Amino acid sequence: MEATYSAWEVRHYGGPDVLSPVTRAMPKPAKSQVLIRIRASAVSRADTMMRSGTPKFARLFLGLSKPRAGLVGTCFSGDVVEVGEDVTRFAPGEAVFGEAGLHFGANASHICLDAESSLVAKPDALSYEDSATLFDGAMTSWHFLTRLAQIKPGDRLLVLGGSGSLGTAAIQFGVALGAEVTATSSARNASMLQGLGAAHTIDYTAQDPLGVGAGYDVIFDTLGVASFAAAKPALAANGRYICPVLSLRLLCDMIMTGIFGGKRAIFAAAGMEKPAVHLEEQAEILQLVDQDTFAPVIDRTYPLSDLVEAHHYVETGRKRGNVLVV
Repeated sequence: MEATYSAWEVRHYGGPDVLSPVTRAMPKPAKSQVLIRIRASAVSRADTMMRSGTPKFARLFLGLSKPRAGLVGTCFSGDVVEVGEDVTRFAPGEAVFGEAGLHFGANASHICLDAESSLVAKPDALSYEDSATLFDGAMTSWHFLTRLAQIKPGDRLLVLGGSGSLGTAAIQFGVALGAEVTATSSARNASMLQGLGAAHTIDYTAQDPLGVGAGYDVIFDTLGVASFAAAKPALAANGRYICPVLSLRLLCDMIMTGIFGGKRAIFAAAGMEKPAVHLEEQAEILQLVDQDTFAPVIDRTYPLSDLVEAHHYVETGRKRGNVLVV
């Protein structure tokens, strides 16, 4: 009897209910590939945007009527089941975590990837659930704060959307890098953000965090809820507005501020960096984990069979940290 695995398919763009469970033939790893039994995978805002095809111009890269890859999910952890004959980096039975990239398919029971892709050996001290989040909010926030904004001790950092997966990571990273961190959230999440190290919290429902003359060195708009124009009055003279949610407006702002200098708008597709960059950044994040200066925040964990429900929950905008399926 042919071996099979379970996954979730996106047959056309739309809401969570367009997701369909599928059963496929178990892949056989090619010479340079590894087959992984997935133990946990993330359900992120980026995953919901891919499923819905937003922003619409992203469909030029993902597929016009549906994602070309067909499957959903990017970040995962699990155990190596089988390796191709040329693979020396991993061995069967080894625990790993990583990201599928544009291959997608991480919300599944198994995945087959190149051994030289963005895969990392999972430390014994890190759970499958925690490690499954590290290529999502954690790596994106670390990339933006260290490679793009180049946060240094004493900088004033504002995190817009402090309670999400990127925000909870950014607060901890900002503190570890020596910044004075202010973060926004609803009032119910203020104590959580303070527990993560935020020196100041702002209830965005009661106060505008982008007040004129606030003098932030870096504003990290984790959700794309603002814009460079809105953030500019709150930036210091050479402040940086960084945002992982690309829009045409942000693209124009990047071009213009790159030409004229001063206050700048910056975007980068952290997940599209080369595996060598990902591995370097993950090594730095794992060092912070070892030093007890960073720990992923987990909100909810669903069975893989409840992926639709997990997508519905993420789209409420009320998640605190990361959401997983196992």
